[in-house]
Amino acid sequence: MRVFKFGGASVKNAEGVRNITEIIRKYSGEPLLVVISAMGETTNALEKLCQAFFRRDPEAGALLEEIKAAHNAIAAELIKDKKNPVFDALNNLFVELEWILEEEPHADFNFVYDQIVSLGELLSTRIVAAFLGQEDIRSRWIDARNYIHTDNTYREGRLKWELTEHRIREELLPLLGDQVLITQGFIGSTSENYTTTLGRDGSDYSAAIFAYCLNADSLTIWKDVQGVLNADPKWFNNTIKINKLTYNDAIELSYYGANVIHPKTIKPLQNKNIPLYVRSFLEPDKPGTVVMHAYEDQLPIPCFIFKMNQRLISVHARDFSFIHEDGFSEIFRYFAESGTRINVMQNTAISFSVSVDDNEKVPALVEKLREKYKVLYNTGMELITIRYYNQETIDRVLENKQLYLEQKSRYTVQLVVKEVEK
Repeated sequence: MRVFKFGGASVKNAEGVRNITEIIRKYSGEPLLVVISAMGETTNALEKLCQAFFRRDPEAGALLEEIKAAHNAIAAELIKDKKNPVFDALNNLFVELEWILEEEPHADFNFVYDQIVSLGELLSTRIVAAFLGQEDIRSRWIDARNYIHTDNTYREGRLKWELTEHRIREELLPLLGDQVLITQGFIGSTSENYTTTLGRDGSDYSAAIFAYCLNADSLTIWKDVQGVLNADPKWFNNTIKINKLTYNDAIELSYYGANVIHPKTIKPLQNKNIPLYVRSFLEPDKPGTVVMHAYEDQLPIPCFIFKMNQRLISVHARDFSFIHEDGFSEIFRYFAESGTRINVMQNTAISFSVSVDDNEKVPALVEKLREKYKVLYNTGMELITIRYYNQETIDRVLENKQLYLEQKSRYTVQLVVKEVEK
């Protein structure tokens, strides 16, 4: 039994849907569950729609029409029979969204976000399932919200594992066989049947949940890259594909910000020793990267992760006294309450420095910290993480950079830097 996951880039247009259909066709004679993300940039578009609705911006209507037009155009290009039920299904989903937009915004933005942004996966899977049927591939569309159960933490739903596993095993296992099951990533539901999401880019995690609960033989994530590379080609020349990764290295790389695999994906697979394959939907016959249990101590090559737009924050006691455990506890609580993730941290006797993603939450956090501490910060910073570093790799990434903070462990170095002005 296999689980496949296709991201938004693989279904961004009609040609993409045709391409993944041919990949699915090769495996359609065996038990297969396919998790699919929203099409292309749909999630970003729905986020803009949500923000416009919440601030009662009149552009919300135009944004909705753009999303409608894009999906209807793809469906019309793919589906020959214009009486196919998929057109009614798409229309009904948009009607539900229009009902939300006609009401006053709910007080909780995160709740509103999940009800609106979850539409992307429902739209994409309806279209793909309809096209598979037209192409004589036996398939069945299922609603992931009936199986992925979470608490009421909107935008970061915490999984109810026992209930989720029971539902998936009892209700989905009997459906697997000579039909492909098509479902959504990213979304789940509460006990009150409200939609939740599992965190941005959480479709990988959804696929891992299904693989775990179904005791799958493997999970394959289909990407627009050959596999896991040792660096992002956007920031680094001469990247190298990694043929095999241990679960441990995959967790470390995703934690530090490598965007090929969602950070929560690995643990469920590791628990049941389910191999993860990262393969290219553009070159589906190539093997890609396998993530699995292995005994090797480390990778043969260094891996580089770049996080841009960082803010380096230094927190000092006002009277030059030590920051003791109680102080750290309070500082960490401020970060947690603001929803700000610490990417790297370092402390001295009288200061505590961190690098964080510089977003709309950070200014309020800084002001909160300043109520009790002296706070300094630098903006426009870059965080570079090297897994399996040596001095040569450090020197390479520090070229034309000023180093502000360095944090080393046995296998990993993190460097907070800024471009040297010429």
